[in-house]
Order: sequence, then C-alpha cells, then structure tokens
Amino acid sequence: MSFQPVIVGSGLVGWQFLKSTQETQKAVFNSGSEMVRDTEYFKENIGNIKSAEDLVADRRLLRVSLSAFGLEDDLDNKFFIKKILEEGISDSGSLANRMADDRYKTFTTAFAFDSPLGSRTSLSKFPDEILTKFRAQEFEIAVGDQDESLRLSLNFERALPVIAEESGSDDTKWFRIMGTAALRNVFETALGLPSSFGQLDLDKQLEVFREKSQSRFGVGEIDDLANPEIMNKVLQTYLLQEQIQNFSTSSSNQVALTMLQQIPRTSIFG
Repeated sequence: MSFQPVIVGSGLVGWQFLKSTQETQKAVFNSGSEMVRDTEYFKENIGNIKSAEDLVADRRLLRVSLSAFGLEDDLDNKFFIKKILEEGISDSGSLANRMADDRYKTFTTAFAFDSPLGSRTSLSKFPDEILTKFRAQEFEIAVGDQDESLRLSLNFERALPVIAEESGSDDTKWFRIMGTAALRNVFETALGLPSSFGQLDLDKQLEVFREKSQSRFGVGEIDDLANPEIMNKVLQTYLLQEQIQNFSTSSSNQVALTMLQQIPRTSIFG
C-alpha cells in the first residue's frame, strides 16, 4: 500500500501541521514503489515520443502526462487529447484555445507537438519538468482524499505564483483563475461570494473579484496576491470560511435530527 499523507486536525490546524511536515511527507510519498516505477518509466521512454499519436498510444506515459496537469480524468478520451495536442495553440481557433479550462492550453504548450521545430519531449530537461508537476499533483490528490480543503490550499499555493509570472494583463490572469475551478473555489470562499455568483456576466465577476480582494486583502491584482504574505492571508481566510460553513451545516443537521427525535412516535391511526 502506498504512503498516505498524515493529516492532523482540519482547517487552519490541519494546514499548519501539513505545512510543518510537508517536505518530509513528500519525500516519503515520492519514494513509494508505485511512484518510483511511474517516474522511472516516464524518464526512460518519453524521449521516444515524437507525436500526439505516439503519446496517446502509450497509456502509462499518457497517464503521467495528463496527471501532471490535473487532467487525469481524460485518460480514456484519447481522440479528444490527440486532437488538442495536434492542433496546438498557434491558431486562435484551435480546440485548446477555445476551452474555458486553461489547463488544456498549458498541457498542449508543454509538449508542443505542433511546433515546426519538433516537440519538446526530446529536451533533456523535459522529463524532470513534467515529473515535478506530476509528483506535486499526486501528493495533492492524496491529501485531498482525506481533506479536500487542504488539497485546494496546496494547489492554490503552487499554482497562483505560476499564473502571476506569466505574461499578459492582470485581466487575463484573473480570467484564467476564474476558469480554473480549484483556484476559483478558494477565492470565492475566501471572499464570501454566494453560489449564484458564477451566473453573473464575466466582466462583472472580474470587477467583483478585484474589488473584494482589494477590500479584504489590501490588493486586487494577481501579481500582488501572489506575494507569499498575501497568499497566506487568503488561505487563512479560505480555511476559516470553510470551517464556518462546515460547522453551520453540521449544526443545522444536528438541530434537524434533534427535532425529528422529539416527534412523538404515535400511529396515524391513534
């Protein structure tokens, strides 16, 4: 059985314990036999992959590749993945560019099967580049099997600085976050936005995200929100809000159960 991350407590308590033991736990997790087999196989074989067709034909390589970008649920959608990789991102009308989820665009860019110079799979740094993402994603999934809010927190801490470092306007960066479910979830919860918020016009959503971030955290641009100190404030607020919501739900359920137990158990026939 593979190593499962140790989670002590929930919310902020669980987060503080996880952060204090994260490096040690990751090292043990990454040394597991299944992880070692997957990573070694990827290192030994990915250099032989020259096309999208080659990649989708090797299920093991495809699984690691997709998992590195959080797209493991698409493992059986071979035709879809092949089409996305072959079309690339050079054409604004390509499938990856038209997807609301930017993970597909990032995935396609990483492999570059559409490049006239050839794919990136033969580059010496490529295996480690993908495997670093793969290990991080797999650890987050293992944490999420025990506590989903901690998984989202790890993802937020890892992914937000990456988006902040990308070229493009602040609007573009916000739109990417709005199109990434895990990041959006953290921001919506931390900012106390209602479940119906996603039904608003996208430009209005952007306006609200920025204004509420400015009001609550003192900054409204992604580059500033990716500052470690500000990110920590966002995550603390997110985890506290999660605990409050869970407590409210639990309390409501307990009240309902208590009321049901107090109803006299008499027959409708007297």
